[in-house]
Amino acid sequence: MSEDLIFYTHPMSRGRIARWMMEEVGRPYRTEILDYATTMKSPAYLAVNPMGKVPALKHGDTVVTEAGAICAYMADAFPDAGLAPPLGDRRRGPYFRWMFFAAGPIEGAMAARMLGADVKPEQKRAAGWGDHADLMNGLDAALKGRDYILGDTFSAADVYFGSHIGWGMQFGLVERRPVFEAYHERLQNRPANIRAREIDDALTARTTAQQGSRPASA
Repeated sequence: MSEDLIFYTHPMSRGRIARWMMEEVGRPYRTEILDYATTMKSPAYLAVNPMGKVPALKHGDTVVTEAGAICAYMADAFPDAGLAPPLGDRRRGPYFRWMFFAAGPIEGAMAARMLGADVKPEQKRAAGWGDHADLMNGLDAALKGRDYILGDTFSAADVYFGSHIGWGMQFGLVERRPVFEAYHERLQNRPANIRAREIDDALTARTTAQQGSRPASA
């Protein structure tokens, strides 16, 4: 069964989001750790993801790339995990709304800020997130009065949306508002999130140690 799900990742990448999702689903999977400079650009992996980036997932003959897509796919592929509203449930509307909002406006706004390319007032109409203040206020409104993005129910949307909130606060790209910090703490305390962090933190330590032991010419 573990051969049926193959997870391609690096412990210091967006693969940490997908790892959390894999642990939430709870199905056996095999992990392939790739190196940025070598195996991630190898012909074998480029046949899986021509972008040469992680994460990626193979489920039998199906290939899924992009962390958000992996979260959505796994939730639908394994409905018994209860991580997505079922077909016909009106909550699928907000579920996909916030999943795509994280992939679009949140990631775009954080990348712009990280690269020193904040939107100027006259450019707001051209950016899907408006500007940083618009994004922060939108996120605040989305989470205010809710434990999770769908209300009282945790879903795969929280894995993806919530990972962006946590990552953004860690690197100063999302303001540390009380509503964001309380949401992040709830997510951090989930057993699957704890397991995923422990796995990737151990892999990070191992990778760092291996790199440190290489000759200077390597």
